[in-house]
Amino acid sequence: MNYKKIEIHCKAKDYELEQLRILANKYKKEDIYFDIFEDKIGIFLNQLDFFSFKNDIYSLKNQSNNGVLLTQIFEKIDSIKSYGIKNKKRVYVGYNDEKKVTNRKEKEQKRIIAFYSRNNDFSKQNNSLPKEFENQIICDDSLTVLKKLPDNCIDLIFTSPPYNFGLDYAQTDDDNLWQNYFDKLFAIFEQCIRVLKYSGRIIVNVQPLYSDYIPTHHLISNFFMEKKLIWKTEILWEKNNYSAKFSSWGSWKSPSSPYLKGTWEYLEVFCKGNLKKEGQKENIDITEDEFKKWVNAEWNIAPERNMQKYGHPAMFPEELVKRVIKLFSYKNDIILDPFNGAGTTTYVAKMLDRRYIGIDISEKYCKTANQRINSNLI
Repeated sequence: MNYKKIEIHCKAKDYELEQLRILANKYKKEDIYFDIFEDKIGIFLNQLDFFSFKNDIYSLKNQSNNGVLLTQIFEKIDSIKSYGIKNKKRVYVGYNDEKKVTNRKEKEQKRIIAFYSRNNDFSKQNNSLPKEFENQIICDDSLTVLKKLPDNCIDLIFTSPPYNFGLDYAQTDDDNLWQNYFDKLFAIFEQCIRVLKYSGRIIVNVQPLYSDYIPTHHLISNFFMEKKLIWKTEILWEKNNYSAKFSSWGSWKSPSSPYLKGTWEYLEVFCKGNLKKEGQKENIDITEDEFKKWVNAEWNIAPERNMQKYGHPAMFPEELVKRVIKLFSYKNDIILDPFNGAGTTTYVAKMLDRRYIGIDISEKYCKTANQRINSNLI
């Protein structure tokens, strides 16, 4: 077994050695172990469930109200920024052996990164959003409103359009012919691309309709790629929603046509013109722990539990919006949701010191969105 060796030079006190013994007993020697010398502690590190380790450290420190050595151990391990991920553990040794590519940069240039986005005609000149649209919930058709906005004036678009599943939305049909659905959706997205700033991001939360065999996330991604946006990533929103019952649709206990359904949804992330979005350092509000946790592109977040309270059949939770906004935008950026619904995007944007514009055709949902905003004004 190979290990990454770390040394802490100190003379450990008896109670610190006892803390270290308790900590060591929580983990397999194949993952991590400690050697104690007269004037130093040796840490032998292979792999680690880092967040469990962090909780164990804090728990032991709280029990004794003292934990200088434990703090030093945690800080040493936390300072290691290069590691792999396997089975939710950080792997510190050998994680790059099979993936190492010689002459990586030259080979990337040869392949041409994001080749589909080349020769776009996006202007790099960004514009200001007119004041009459800033921090507003607008009740109207999104296509109509978006056409009133200037080019390149929005920093981040985060939305979850109606899925066309047949849900009971207020003032909108959710069971259109698929071609009609996509024609309208893509007309709105075309305007979204136009109003998005150069280097801005569009993030779409969507789920396929398994029963109709419509891979909505692929069709939407293909649309944006054809419009020469750069696909940055795909985030799996794991809802851990196992309420779907076993079904005999297709076939039951037979390989003839088994029906599969996921417990997750997708967040497709696209950039306009450039992957890097410039901003002021003082306007970054994501913490170190949040960043390290959220760049793992599988987010385990429970579904929204208060949909009945807001009278909306398909809301995403505030935590999902919080992660998107903090990871992909700066404070004071302008956040747009063209399918704002009951206003979760605009509500969270306001709470996180972003400017916002929310659009929805439903008077009922716009009223709810405004109530959520106004209830938290100071």
